[in-house]
Amino acid sequence: MLTKFETKSNRVKGLSFHNKRPWILSSLHSGVIQLWDYRMGTLIDRFDEHDGPVRGLHFHKSQPLFVSGGDDYQIKVWNYKEHRCLFTLFGHLDYIRTVQFHHEYPWILSASDDQTIRIWNWQSRTCIAVITGHNHYVMCASFHPKEDLVVSASLDQTIRVWDIGALRKKSVSPADGLGQMNNDIFGNIDVVTKYVLEGHDRGVNWAAFHPTLPLIVSGADDRQVKLWRMNETKAWEVDTLRGHMNNVSCVMFHAKQDIIISNSEDKSIRVWDVTKRTGIQTFRREHDRFWVLATHPEMNLFAAGHDSGMIVFKLERERPAFAVSGDSLFYCKDRFLRFYEFSTQRDTQVIAIRRPGATSLNQIPKTLSYSPTENAVLICSDVDGGSYELYVIPKDSIGRGDNLQEAKRGLGISAIFIARNRFAVLDKSNNQVLVKNLKNEVVKKSGLPIPTDAIFYAGTGNLLCRSEDRVVIFDLQQRLVLGDLQTPFVKYVVWSNDMETVALLSKHAIIIASKKLVHQCTLHETIRVKSGAWDENGVFIYTTLNHIKYCLPNGDSGIIRTLDVPIYITKISGNTIFCLDRDGKNRGIVIDATEYIFKLSLFRKRYDHVMSMIRNSQLCGQAMIAYLQQKGFPEVALHFVKDERTRFNLALESGNIQIAVASAKEIDEKDHWYRLGVEALRQGNAGIVEYAYQRTKNFERLSFLYLITGNMDKLSKMLKIAEVKNDVMGQFHNALYLGDVGERVKILENAGHLPLAYITASVHGLQDVAERLAAELGDNVPSLPEGKVPALLMPPSPVVCGGDWPLLRVVKGIFEGGLDNVGRGDVDEEEEGAEGDWGEELEMVDADGLQNGDVSAILEDGEEVEGNEEEGGWDLEDLDLPPEADTPKVSVNSHASIFVAPTPGLPVSQIWIQRSSLAAEHAAAGNFDTAMRLLSRQLGIRNFAPLKSLFIDLHIGSHTYLRAFSSAPEVSLAVERGWNEATSPNVRGHPALVFNFSQLEEKLRAGYKATTGGKFRDALQLFHSILHTIPLIVVESRREVDEVKELIIIVKEYVLGLQLEIARKEIRDDPIRQQELAAYFTHCNLQMPHLRLALLNAMTVCYKARNLATAANFARRLLETNPSNENQARSARQVLQAAERNMNDAAQLNYDFRNPFVVCGATYVPIYRGQKDVSCPYCSTKFVPDQAGQLCAICELAVIGADASGLLCSPSQVR
Repeated sequence: MLTKFETKSNRVKGLSFHNKRPWILSSLHSGVIQLWDYRMGTLIDRFDEHDGPVRGLHFHKSQPLFVSGGDDYQIKVWNYKEHRCLFTLFGHLDYIRTVQFHHEYPWILSASDDQTIRIWNWQSRTCIAVITGHNHYVMCASFHPKEDLVVSASLDQTIRVWDIGALRKKSVSPADGLGQMNNDIFGNIDVVTKYVLEGHDRGVNWAAFHPTLPLIVSGADDRQVKLWRMNETKAWEVDTLRGHMNNVSCVMFHAKQDIIISNSEDKSIRVWDVTKRTGIQTFRREHDRFWVLATHPEMNLFAAGHDSGMIVFKLERERPAFAVSGDSLFYCKDRFLRFYEFSTQRDTQVIAIRRPGATSLNQIPKTLSYSPTENAVLICSDVDGGSYELYVIPKDSIGRGDNLQEAKRGLGISAIFIARNRFAVLDKSNNQVLVKNLKNEVVKKSGLPIPTDAIFYAGTGNLLCRSEDRVVIFDLQQRLVLGDLQTPFVKYVVWSNDMETVALLSKHAIIIASKKLVHQCTLHETIRVKSGAWDENGVFIYTTLNHIKYCLPNGDSGIIRTLDVPIYITKISGNTIFCLDRDGKNRGIVIDATEYIFKLSLFRKRYDHVMSMIRNSQLCGQAMIAYLQQKGFPEVALHFVKDERTRFNLALESGNIQIAVASAKEIDEKDHWYRLGVEALRQGNAGIVEYAYQRTKNFERLSFLYLITGNMDKLSKMLKIAEVKNDVMGQFHNALYLGDVGERVKILENAGHLPLAYITASVHGLQDVAERLAAELGDNVPSLPEGKVPALLMPPSPVVCGGDWPLLRVVKGIFEGGLDNVGRGDVDEEEEGAEGDWGEELEMVDADGLQNGDVSAILEDGEEVEGNEEEGGWDLEDLDLPPEADTPKVSVNSHASIFVAPTPGLPVSQIWIQRSSLAAEHAAAGNFDTAMRLLSRQLGIRNFAPLKSLFIDLHIGSHTYLRAFSSAPEVSLAVERGWNEATSPNVRGHPALVFNFSQLEEKLRAGYKATTGGKFRDALQLFHSILHTIPLIVVESRREVDEVKELIIIVKEYVLGLQLEIARKEIRDDPIRQQELAAYFTHCNLQMPHLRLALLNAMTVCYKARNLATAANFARRLLETNPSNENQARSARQVLQAAERNMNDAAQLNYDFRNPFVVCGATYVPIYRGQKDVSCPYCSTKFVPDQAGQLCAICELAVIGADASGLLCSPSQVR
């Protein structure tokens, strides 16, 4: 049983397959009807108007309808396209058990617990027959697929067959109204009982006709399945099938095979052989009773409803076993091995491969392997838990097909030819392969490198071994693994003709890999993948349940065509796909390969093919344009498109200003001109920018353009235009851009801003104008600020004066020249030989001879208007730019060569981080986020606040900045470490870093000095600074790495010791704790001078507190260090003398100097050897276990107990 689809839901009581679409309806005990797509595994719709369980359900054969009957006594007819119930039929007086549409007439048959069967006309929405005769619940009723018969089953222990011939005749030629009335009064005479079948001991739950033979099958509460035969006059019981352990709930015939399927409340589905009347197979569920079965009207599919959902299943595989060899195909069909020749399409029977009568479920051949030189065939099947049969075909037998030869058999899950006369058989239990010869004798045994459940051919002497989640290629000769690849569970393996590439097909994915299993691409499908083959171009063509698709070497895929039924591709020759269907018939399907050949040519940069295909084929559509755009070929897409808006967008994307201008003229919308201006400005094409701004009358932008290109003549004309248009703000801006102070004063004065006009004139030294304005202002003259020197507000000099930016001379791209005449209407053949620059001329006179839609022309218009003053005032709204103005030409001699901007390289900062796992280099590149992630992974650092300033220093320190022009931004330059004159300019070095190891050594010396001088807080700050800088240090050699790690240990000991001492000094009222901290300080790993000071300190503290025994211990340790300072030695000897007189302690301390310990960095308590502890992943300080997850108090960076990979501070650690 092959489960195709499964749902989880309430108990399923009714099921129905759609005869064309991959849909199934299931009705639930809760009253909901669900519509599922079993191929996609999705719920399409749900209908819930019934009140209570719905037991009966049926799709109409041709209309978008289905009918349902429920425990609410109602029959509902639904339209699934409109998602609604069309009408409800009332009449039954109890639960409705089953409903069914007639295959031909507009009838619905229903069976009910009210002991009647009714036939309804769904077009007139009336009941046309009430069939009575059963005297208990009628559990099911169904029409005969061809004849005018109905079969019903009832809990009265009988099955009845009814003749509805009279009803059919009446509905074809309806009787008069009187006859109808008689029927209603005297009972129904349209339907008569033909047979009553008695034999079951309990109530019968189900009865069904055979689709073609005069047979009936029934299932009942007596746990038996009975088979009945009928003829014209009588019906009789043929046999009883026993095996179910509980009530049989549903039973039906298989349409294509001689089998019966039944299911039962004993939680099983059973399959029975009709001819032998024996059980073939049983499928069980753990906890779910089965209630209903449905068969697909066209396909080999079944569905069963149970307590917690339903399953759609097949009884056995329908994929024919086949093998392709050159121009021929060997395949199994029925009980024969057949041979098909692709070139002549000749199909012949070769040999019989199985004894007749041995049919059983799932024993059809699964795989077939062929050896062309020996003409031998290996056929594997699931017989006896996996076995193979070896046939050697006599040369003359192809075409005769009558000889029956005995096969050489053996056990093994899979068997394949691996050489001319050798085949490999998988022995799964021992995970080994047996290599056999054609006499079926074992020649060699070989263990396999992975637990293998199937083997496939992988070239002579090689096997492809499959396990659950990976495949390997194994060389049997050398016993070597040649390739290994993680994959989903692989079902089929397809090698390309040259054996260089392999396609691994799993249920929902295709993995393309090289012959050494180097992964190339993976494709995921939502629908099951069925088969595939390689074409001559190296494109993989494959089928899913409902499509033929292609996969290019770069992983791009697409649909070639849809399928009505699944097929299995055997070979691809040119545009023809040869395949086998589920019935084992050979078919040839002609496909249109243009789309994938075009994409392949583009991928392989075969631009000559691309060109000819664009010229000669009808490749178009949004999908192709989007594909070209996505792959970085907007200029090619441009030649497919006639829609101006799309052309405009593509032209902008490919930087083709010429086409963009032409399209913008056609569209002529403000937004498009604006976008054209932006792109032209990006390319430095001032002429087009000017033209675009003129078309939209965007005077502000136009003025600014003239300012930055230094075109003062045009700017002064813009000033006059603003004056004509009475645009005061525009006038002022233009005067400002021009640096024309007198004009600015005049504009301010005319606008009534006299104080501003006065200040402007006096600041710029126009004394006479200033005096005149002062006289006008009288007492309101504004005062100028005292002691300030005025700075002239003058426009900056432009970076580039004059026209367009200089362009690189580059050769035309492959597409530019070749495609100019494609896609834009029909070009006459003769014109092809014309000038290379036959495109529309965009005249652009040079800047001195006034240009295009020119400002002078605008001015002339303005001046004409001025003369018509008395005719109703200035009508300036009509002022327009001359439409006949020609567009400026994009670049001189554009047919000789055009500009293609060089592609920008990667920023240096990106190159730095691509090659580095060092946090310092990521910080220097400005990529703080990845630097923090690296530190977190390597050292468990979570607190980055102390590192913020260091990150910024690193970033700023690895870059320098150049001033270019006064009006241009600074140019950022990366500073690399170890640069010299000999370095290649194209090879980027590592970033220069502001922190180095020698700086830390200096800080360490300063820390020692501060410690000796008793400046503990200063020393602590220095040591912390070292700990914070070390993660961002980079050294070159392994020796230096060890030195850095050693430095961490030294510094953390000092930090711990100094923190202990500072904490001791802050304690005032706890002498015991003071002594403990002083004692712990002596156990930090300090330099000798500092250790002596710590011992002296601890000795003094304990002596003063009268803990003489402990003080004596410190005195002894101090004398063992041979102190050079005589005072220290004398003090120690005096303490020892005092202690000898009274060797005891006044107070008990938490301190045992005999037992080795380390001090917890947070709680400052001893952790003795053997006690549990956790440590900081960075500085390795030890802590008591309950500190896990807290921030380390020593380094202030890492989290205690965090997982970390360790310090990485040198490229030598990575190599």
